[in-house]
Amino acid sequence: MMKSLDSDKKAGKSGAVEEATANDNNGFFKDNAKIDFSNVKVEPLFEEEVDFDTFSKSDFRAVKVKECVAVPKSKKLLQFTLDDGTGTDRTILSGIHSYYEPEELVGKTLIAITNLPPRKMMGIESCGMLLSAVNNLKDSEDEELHLLMVDNHIPAGAKLY
Repeated sequence: MMKSLDSDKKAGKSGAVEEATANDNNGFFKDNAKIDFSNVKVEPLFEEEVDFDTFSKSDFRAVKVKECVAVPKSKKLLQFTLDDGTGTDRTILSGIHSYYEPEELVGKTLIAITNLPPRKMMGIESCGMLLSAVNNLKDSEDEELHLLMVDNHIPAGAKLY
């Protein structure tokens, strides 16, 4: 049975919604009508097409952040310990420390591609990649990055299609 997001409010859980909104540091709950995107520079779309069989080999999953720490001797890397629904913790490294502090990501539900080959960075094996949206502002070289975060009602390991 499908559950709508409005059903939480009807069930008397609006206090939780208000609390989440009040603690929103990244704009997740901000009304889209209030966000000004007029100064955002959008990159052109890729012209090369990817066939469906190639795309369908990618395994996108919801992952829950159990722990996140800065990688020693690295200015950019964060080390994530993730619940991917398998019962075994997954480690992913991501060069996003200039955008996020580790403690603000613990408990969040993110999206990862989980079937990339492992890759060592700073001596630590990273098993996947977290998805994010990146854009530049017009008349600026400054880059903005936002991890793709989803509703915490989505369980670890849920597959994205």
